[in-house]
Amino acid sequence: MMRANLQNYSPLLEDTVIQQLVQWGERQPLVCAVILTSSRAIPHAYTDLFSDYDVILVLHEVKPFYNDRSWLETFGSVLALYRDPLSLDRGFERAAYVTQYESGLKIDFTIWPVELLKSIASESQLPPEFDAGYQVLVDKTQLTDGLQPPTYSAYIPKPPTDIQYQTIMEEFFLDTTYVAKFLWRDDLMAAKHILDHSLKQEYLRRMLEWRIEIEHAWSVKPGPYGRGLKRWLPPDVWTDLEVTYTGADLDSNWTSLFRTIDLMRRIAIEVGLRLGYSYPDNLEGRVRSYLFRVRESDRQRRGIKTIDEGYRDFSCQQ
Repeated sequence: MMRANLQNYSPLLEDTVIQQLVQWGERQPLVCAVILTSSRAIPHAYTDLFSDYDVILVLHEVKPFYNDRSWLETFGSVLALYRDPLSLDRGFERAAYVTQYESGLKIDFTIWPVELLKSIASESQLPPEFDAGYQVLVDKTQLTDGLQPPTYSAYIPKPPTDIQYQTIMEEFFLDTTYVAKFLWRDDLMAAKHILDHSLKQEYLRRMLEWRIEIEHAWSVKPGPYGRGLKRWLPPDVWTDLEVTYTGADLDSNWTSLFRTIDLMRRIAIEVGLRLGYSYPDNLEGRVRSYLFRVRESDRQRRGIKTIDEGYRDFSCQQ
């Protein structure tokens, strides 16, 4: 049983985990193949101590591995896990275990029946999970021989259309009004959800990723939730993103809302210019004016002296 120590981590740990997966898979009679996917399977991909191992187990029978989770302890003491329910893929049942070990190791096991892999191997185009990169660790009966080689291009964003660009901007500015409403109501949790999730994760993050792709010829695979953005963005852009985050104070969240709009404006104008799309200045100006009025109403209601921070004048600029 492997019990890696976080303090004693070294690059050799990856080889140890791979060897253990191979040796275990070869000994298991129900295991027909073991396939590594995601970042650990991509040459020269950035990985670190906490990078997951995404492993597909191709099985004669899925349910024994689904119903009995004790086999997970082979790779260490399980700290926490999530079991995906059985679902159909191409008509075949599959499931998954997202497994965090006490050692720091994390393995996301996907369990497939042999028939599912055969179906995929017979197709002319790889599914994105494989096209992003895969390595065959064990294949007892040459099930993977028919798989196409990966292009490593899956999950790389494609240039947005003008409609997609404008839609992002419309939805972004609509959601800013929800932040204002919830701040006025002193509904902090709701306001933070829209501000830090909707505005930043759903809209601003996508615009930042498009900017990165433009600079790198649409070749970068951005991580989920904005993971890795700090490596790809210019330091001044990252700094401007950092200051859009704040704590629980209402006035600080109002400031963060306007800083988020400022950054979205800056990045969206850059992206629009590079792609030939028009930035919606008029929409921004009208929304800023509305938000400013709601904020002033909020401050007056709370007895706070109004301080003109330039948002009223800025909202009128075209």
